[in-house]
Amino acid sequence: MFRNILKSGRRLAGLGSLVAALTVAAPALAQDKEPIVFGGSIPLSGVFAFAGVHLHAGLTDYTSWINSQGGINGHPVKYVMEDTGYEVDRSVAAFKKITGSNTVPVYYGDSTGFMKTIASELNSRGTTLMSGASFATALTDNEQYPYQFIPGPNYSQMFGIILEYIASQGEGGEKPTVAFVYSDTEFGKDPIENGKEKAAELGVDVVEEIVTKPGSVDVSAEVLKLRRVRPDYVVFHGYVLSPINEFMVQMRQMGLDTQFMGTFWSSDKLIIDKMGADADGYMGVMPYNYYDSQESGPMLDALRAQAEKSDPEAGYRPTGYMQGWFNAMVWTEVVKRTLDAGKELNAENMAASLASIKDWDTGGIIGVPVTAKNMSFPVGRIWRVNAEEGRYEPVSDWIQLD
Repeated sequence: MFRNILKSGRRLAGLGSLVAALTVAAPALAQDKEPIVFGGSIPLSGVFAFAGVHLHAGLTDYTSWINSQGGINGHPVKYVMEDTGYEVDRSVAAFKKITGSNTVPVYYGDSTGFMKTIASELNSRGTTLMSGASFATALTDNEQYPYQFIPGPNYSQMFGIILEYIASQGEGGEKPTVAFVYSDTEFGKDPIENGKEKAAELGVDVVEEIVTKPGSVDVSAEVLKLRRVRPDYVVFHGYVLSPINEFMVQMRQMGLDTQFMGTFWSSDKLIIDKMGADADGYMGVMPYNYYDSQESGPMLDALRAQAEKSDPEAGYRPTGYMQGWFNAMVWTEVVKRTLDAGKELNAENMAASLASIKDWDTGGIIGVPVTAKNMSFPVGRIWRVNAEEGRYEPVSDWIQLD
């Protein structure tokens, strides 16, 4: 059902396949080969700009780093993007503009809405493989979205990893109890039905479901519902911060010892910055190591060095940065495998290259070798906030879903 991989606090032995293949002594940028274009619809403005600027920084820094290593098989990498304001129509226009002026084998999409909207055109063109900010479960439907992938676990898989952890914490034969709290959005509802099925499979009892408006702050009525059922865990999804902080503070004021958990976009340092000591003990599922974790590895070390080089004053890099960098890593691996096979860089060939990724050493970005399954990487780890230290710390091994 799953493999619980031993905690990888030690340095990964040897260079990962990507790093080993691309890192050479005193590399120089190749000038005699056509550039490989990384395209992107990036929300540098609008409601998702808080993450978009860091996604952009991760993609930019990775491009600088890979070019310093000689590019991909001697091809320099060129990153071409447009600001979309997190608006689907602007994203579509950006995609058409960038792909109309460049040959673009891989592309970053800024939202689930855009990636669903562009799918039919992407499928008919057959030129480009797409990933992006979305972890939507639907995008791993290979029939509808054969040329799109998730750079980590999809939202249902995140719930699966969380529930695997919760099931492992049960004591004395009693079923752990959980409540799902999610926003009344497509994003919020995405993993709920699959989550209920997974909970039943694992013997975890879902005792309450609560739906709120996104960003809602008056949750007193909902908190009373949770006080009546007193769940061992509350899993939040479909939020960035609010109303997670309101639920946590009010439930603790009532003396409940519930443990609180969230998915990727609600497991950044923002929750620590905004809540301070009240964030202590909050847990999130994360497919990558945090920038300030004690983990290491050749690629994670390269990421930190490149980040420091590009902006020495920036300090901590949020999870969006890590996600942008990992996206570009996967693109590089896919492009390299396709070129090594002597095949054209089209969507079908690159999708096949993605599917061939097995036990891939990411050099410490993810703490265990990973395998692509159904256009995603279903792996993650549970991390808990240590408010005094101001960071997340791992409390589980790496969990990979079969």
